[in-house]
Amino acid sequence: MNKTLEATKPFDLKDSPWPQIRRARIKKLLPTAMQLAEVDAWVLVCRENASDPLAMHIGGENAGGTAAFLFRLEGDEVKSTAITPWGEANGLRDMNVHDEFVVLEQPTDVWKVLAEQLKASKSEKIAVNSSALNVADGLSWTQRQAMEEAMDGELRARLVSSEALVAEWLSVKLPEEIDIIRRAGALTVQLEEEAYATVIPGKTRDCDVAQFIKHRMEELGVENGWSPEQNPSVQSGFPRGHAGPTDKVIIPGDFIQTDFGIKVYGVWCTDYQRFAYVLEPGQTEAPPEAVKKWEIARQGHRIALAAMKPGVRGYDVDRAQREWMDKNGSLPVKWGTGHPVGYWAHDIGPALSGGQRPEPPANALRQLRPGQLFAFDGFFAWEEERPYGKGEKCISVEEIGVVTEEGAEYLIPPQEDLILIPSR
Repeated sequence: MNKTLEATKPFDLKDSPWPQIRRARIKKLLPTAMQLAEVDAWVLVCRENASDPLAMHIGGENAGGTAAFLFRLEGDEVKSTAITPWGEANGLRDMNVHDEFVVLEQPTDVWKVLAEQLKASKSEKIAVNSSALNVADGLSWTQRQAMEEAMDGELRARLVSSEALVAEWLSVKLPEEIDIIRRAGALTVQLEEEAYATVIPGKTRDCDVAQFIKHRMEELGVENGWSPEQNPSVQSGFPRGHAGPTDKVIIPGDFIQTDFGIKVYGVWCTDYQRFAYVLEPGQTEAPPEAVKKWEIARQGHRIALAAMKPGVRGYDVDRAQREWMDKNGSLPVKWGTGHPVGYWAHDIGPALSGGQRPEPPANALRQLRPGQLFAFDGFFAWEEERPYGKGEKCISVEEIGVVTEEGAEYLIPPQEDLILIPSR
């Protein structure tokens, strides 16, 4: 069967592959991430209703009483210990995620037992989830306080932030995860293109296009890739950033930008944009000035893809495209070229950004690694006057690329030409 056609088939969402993939991620990817972050132990603490953002990734999503999960780097392998209240121990064992279990008779003993385990492990650098990076900041102030009170000064001095570890681990996806996101990406784009086929210039509103997509999502049983109020973001007027669609009527001469993502199995997200152009009555193709803008943005995207290689910084990818934009007369764009994608639409890892700032942010200086996925844009921005006002317009061709051992490649075939919408 044609791979593209196969990819657009609805997902069978009854049996999630996540439990098996989660175990494989811990076994195959966590040791390398800990080595790169130069830590030899990692502690996560989970609890009911306000758990660690990474609870799902380490099997702690069903925690009731406070539970601690300790990962220790031993050579090229990771060994894990779950320190858990007795009432949840059997359930954790059934998940088959952790190697060892310490069952607590008294929930308040978790900090004492954790300190004993860490002392016995002789770990030199112990990562804990306290960080400016939101998903690596799951340890609450009271939890941190209780944990440190159970430790002596020597042990407390070994605590470091897990930020580098989390960024390295989450940013790389296994081949089977990449395949899932590839299939989800094909479905994402399919729904955008279906929606454009319903547009009647002078009648259809941006919110009508969005509603069509939402209806199709319900039919297929897929979730929103981000906030439902802003997904999909359909904008035929001037760009409004991360915002939901309005009741603006689509008219001839409009570029239509649809930014849309889905989530499948409750785990993996996509983030794609598709652009359309509304023809004037009697036109059969877009005018040359519209095509030129599109082509500059499309080519900028290919330049960014070509710059994506293992060991390259995210900042370098961003700069490669901005040099092209400057050369071809684009207005400056405040957005970065791209961001990691996978578990969230804006995932964790290197940012393809920084060229628009005096100093690039730290995550833009992170190096790209094989298995990382990026949703990234090709830009062209200009000033224009329309019947509804004057302002800045921006084409932002957004596709997902995956870093390989040799370079990078598109996850699915990219948009090559503007989708043309005839006046009727």
